[in-house]
Amino acid sequence: MPSSAGKNSLYEHDFYAWALEQAALLRAGDMSAADIEHIAEEIESMGKAEKRELVSRLAVLLLHLLKWRFQPAGQCTSWRLSIKEQRVEVADHLADNPSLRARMPEALAAAYRRACLGAARETALPEAIFPPECPWPFERIMEAGFWPAAD
Repeated sequence: MPSSAGKNSLYEHDFYAWALEQAALLRAGDMSAADIEHIAEEIESMGKAEKRELVSRLAVLLLHLLKWRFQPAGQCTSWRLSIKEQRVEVADHLADNPSLRARMPEALAAAYRRACLGAARETALPEAIFPPECPWPFERIMEAGFWPAAD
């Protein structure tokens, strides 16, 4: 049985070997030898990564919707396809992780903050031109026929 120091050492210096060892221990039912603390940390980290992926996909979608809305002269096939692609990616990610829907308000808020910065950078428009909060509900940004029009 590996010592606690041995578990930490392998975890810190050869994550791949540690992961394989832990998987084998769990499959064998050898919980006393498994590095439960680090296994729990890694599982938590995986969950956080799924949320970050959702925020990232939403940010790209919102970035292009903002550009579509606030820089209509630049509307092009690339933007349209990026919007469509990100809608598919977000939908697929939520299908794989349905419990993330409960985190949508915070994910959308985080994604919108990133999207505003990106839209200001890519359009050279002032940040203040973009609404301080996302102007569209999640359901709306996911609608295939939603293409925000300039006021």
